[in-house]
Amino acid sequence: MTVIRLPDGSERKYEHPVTVGEVAASVGAGLARAALAGKVNGKLVDISSRIETDSDVSIVTEKDAEGLEVIRHSTAHLLAHAVKELFPEAQVTIGPVIEDGFYYDFSYKRPFTPEDLAAIEKRMAEISSRNLNVERKIWDRSDAINFFKNQGEHYKAQIIEAIPGDEDVSLYSQGNFTDLCRGPHVPTTARLKVFKLMKLAGAYWRGDSHNEMLQRIYGTAWTRKEDQDAYLRRLEEAEKRDHRKLGKQLELFHMQEEAPGMVFWHPKGWVIWQQVEQYMREIFRNNGYLEIRTPSVLDKSLWERSGHWENFRDNMFITQSEEREFAVKPMNCPGHVQVFKQGLKSYRELPLRLAEFGSCHRNEPSGALHGIMRVRAFTQDDAHIFCAESQVQEEAVKFIELLQKVYTDFGFQEVLVKLSTRPDKRVGSEEQWDKAEAALQSALEKKNLPWEVQPGEGAFYGPKIEFSLKDSIGRVWQCGTLQLDFSMPERLGAEYVAEDNSRRVPVMLHRAILGSVERFIGIIIEHYAGVLPVWLSPDQAAVLNISEAQADYAGKVAEELRRHGIRAFSDLRNEKITYKIREHSLKKLPYQIIVGDKEVAAQTVAVRARNGVDLGQMTLPELTEKLKTEISMRTGAI
Repeated sequence: MTVIRLPDGSERKYEHPVTVGEVAASVGAGLARAALAGKVNGKLVDISSRIETDSDVSIVTEKDAEGLEVIRHSTAHLLAHAVKELFPEAQVTIGPVIEDGFYYDFSYKRPFTPEDLAAIEKRMAEISSRNLNVERKIWDRSDAINFFKNQGEHYKAQIIEAIPGDEDVSLYSQGNFTDLCRGPHVPTTARLKVFKLMKLAGAYWRGDSHNEMLQRIYGTAWTRKEDQDAYLRRLEEAEKRDHRKLGKQLELFHMQEEAPGMVFWHPKGWVIWQQVEQYMREIFRNNGYLEIRTPSVLDKSLWERSGHWENFRDNMFITQSEEREFAVKPMNCPGHVQVFKQGLKSYRELPLRLAEFGSCHRNEPSGALHGIMRVRAFTQDDAHIFCAESQVQEEAVKFIELLQKVYTDFGFQEVLVKLSTRPDKRVGSEEQWDKAEAALQSALEKKNLPWEVQPGEGAFYGPKIEFSLKDSIGRVWQCGTLQLDFSMPERLGAEYVAEDNSRRVPVMLHRAILGSVERFIGIIIEHYAGVLPVWLSPDQAAVLNISEAQADYAGKVAEELRRHGIRAFSDLRNEKITYKIREHSLKKLPYQIIVGDKEVAAQTVAVRARNGVDLGQMTLPELTEKLKTEISMRTGAI
């Protein structure tokens, strides 16, 4: 007798072992038709998977997140099948699911072309229509290696040789195509109906530049055509908002080969930077943070004591001087501990909140660099809170409240929260990790925030809460972090005098709200599609004269606005007013102040907003007050 427990709490009993598909059929014909896969005791499996012991079982359909993942995984194999039919000499390597889709890497004698991509997609649709059964079989390791070698699939043979000896070697077949995979997969190719191949790229085998350059085909797959259409519209919108294009168009920054992953800020871009930094500096001041500055280059011995040399060495830039080895700092935390250690601290001085706009460098792979979103040189709005263990809860809650205010001021309304727990590679005792994870979880519960766990994704020195923003077109950006660290202060010899005069090691909270300032500015640019709120705009107003006769008055208006702290300039060029208006509109300037003979006579101005709305005539004091109020409120509609 096999007892199956279903998600609704009901039980079904079977006289013999059953497959997931048979369980679905016993519940109802509709569920059997909808079934894509199953979950048995929490593990995702094929519907053909046999259940031989009492188990918790749920049926996975297109409505489930796991169902979409199975569809994308299966569509990657559909892609490989189509490539092998059209290009038999191509070798198939790996094809994982990624966010919003999948990719597959191939080795082939010539580069694929856009025309090849169209033909491959057409063949995928044709294979789907064949309604081929997808079957899983366990193979003997040596048989599987020989099978792929005989087919000229040497990469697949290498993959199998690297699989640990105690793991099954499972192969999936659909028609005349067989591929290595753990699965699960959809039961038939007919279940794969909504997909599109997106682009071609290069990728080294196993990510090693010494290996062959493979050809990567990216694709997307969905359960409904409406969802795919919406996704493609989002991509089109994201393309328009690309911060690299807008950065050039709006004259904000540039990057060049002589400094890979490092930003050349132009005057207008640096104004945005300064507004962000000054805002955050005000946040520091108003919330009990003391701003400091620490060196960018520190001796190797400090990085060894902190644990970074062992755990982060590959990402660090190394330099030497006078037979000593140094590292350019990838993080600010060890330097902040050194500041804390200067002079014996009392419990009365805790919590001590040390903040820094810390300039960091990380040796990111060149292929991972992406505009100002992923760079090698960046600045963090970094801070470390040194506190007693009894103060952790209160400090964590205060930080969460502060972070929510900052994100709201920048125009982000939806924040997603994840708790990342201990990774395999870590420092500190299990007891310390237990306490640290429990403390962060309690802070989230106290704030009544929805959150999910990311097992094994914590930093090597402590668990962390990750805060992600959802932008105006629904994309998610991970920015803020709160990391609880019992280990590093102890490793670096930090201590304070407790109430009982004993020496104790402080708890250290690593925290950032923006994360990388460069990246955050890139997110802002794309969130607003370059139409920045007035308080962040490099130029807030341009004063335009209609003819030479108003030049002096236009100059005085701009000067008066600047005197009130408004970033204004006068455009006195001998051009038609319609030309000036169009040009400044393309630059996404918040306000255009137009003066003609009528305005000079009345000592007023005509105000035009960047959305094309004519705000009519205003006196200069009225305009000044309007702009100052809007800037101070930090408002801005998307």
